[in-house]
Amino acid sequence: MTSIDLPTADGTWETYHPSAPREWVRRGSPAVSRVAFAAAHVVADPLGDNVPGAPAAVDWDSTLAFRGHLFDHGLGLAEAMDTAQRGMGLDWATTRELIRRSAALAAERGARIASGAGTDHLPADTCDLDAVVAGYEEQLAFVESTGSQAILMASRHLARAAAGPDDYAKVYGRLLAQVERPVVLHWLGTAFDPALEGYWGSADVQTATKRFVQLVTEHSDKVDGVKVSLLDAEHEKSLRAALPAGVRLYTGDDFHYPELIKGDGEHHSDALLGIFAAIAPAAASALDALDRGDEAAYDAAFEPTLPLARHVFSAPTYYYKTGIAFLAWLSGFQPGFTMVGGLQSARSPLHLVQAYRLADQAGLLPDPDLAAARVRSLLATVGLTR
Repeated sequence: MTSIDLPTADGTWETYHPSAPREWVRRGSPAVSRVAFAAAHVVADPLGDNVPGAPAAVDWDSTLAFRGHLFDHGLGLAEAMDTAQRGMGLDWATTRELIRRSAALAAERGARIASGAGTDHLPADTCDLDAVVAGYEEQLAFVESTGSQAILMASRHLARAAAGPDDYAKVYGRLLAQVERPVVLHWLGTAFDPALEGYWGSADVQTATKRFVQLVTEHSDKVDGVKVSLLDAEHEKSLRAALPAGVRLYTGDDFHYPELIKGDGEHHSDALLGIFAAIAPAAASALDALDRGDEAAYDAAFEPTLPLARHVFSAPTYYYKTGIAFLAWLSGFQPGFTMVGGLQSARSPLHLVQAYRLADQAGLLPDPDLAAARVRSLLATVGLTR
């Protein structure tokens, strides 16, 4: 492995020596003790007109191959979520095709898939609750028609239209009454989408939580679990203890996932995480260790990934998708570092260089020479040369 010159935040340069990749468990089959989904990104077609506001052009071969990589490590696929740039470049027509193709691949592989159903195809100024319900119903019907489990995503339209918690109860009640199989409810915090301020009817998290738990309890037979992305570990622990029996809490906390998945002896979180797309081998190894009751090996697999996750999801958190795509490129899962909507420009070169360092130090880059060569090409492209 050759060294690489990297810029630092103070304007100087360092000679960096890449690490050897770690040997990870390759599960193949899902974990037994936890349910684990990785929320996957989409790979942009480098020949496509993927500029802001244009319909997404997707490299389908690379996008589906990456999903196969996740299945190879025993992870379920959370498809068409915010990681796939829902609301940030992925239009509904392309989303439909993404879900259809991924559901077919999951069926072929015997893998688990859950896909996002929302209202992002509606006009931005939609404020009528019946129109919001109809929008949800259209996407929900499509997701279930593919054989995928549905994830009811948080809706910007509902956040705008709802006058209070009763409107949320009304909308979700109508949807849950018609689902074919239990769904996952998604609570996405403002760090991921500022337009969702006051979701569930209150900007006060404790008040919102009370109404959320009430909703889940009233419809517990139609709710497989709740996916919570508030980046607040203590809130998640109290919420999962309050959920009715049989309803899972799928952690979306990319800052504290090791402790939340491990649990406290009485309660634990399952996983539906964007960072799992970037650390699939480590996640598979950690879950394998948990199945074997080896907490030391579990900690050893996850601990080096935390600095990377906290960096990739640092504020502004909603740009974490750029880091996920960048790491996939460094790992050889896609031919170039471009994103739909031009989102590859959302993180600075220094931010990406640090993501490279942390991924390398965690042993997550399968070909260190390839990763270093690609970092060099990026630095030369943006004018950073020593």
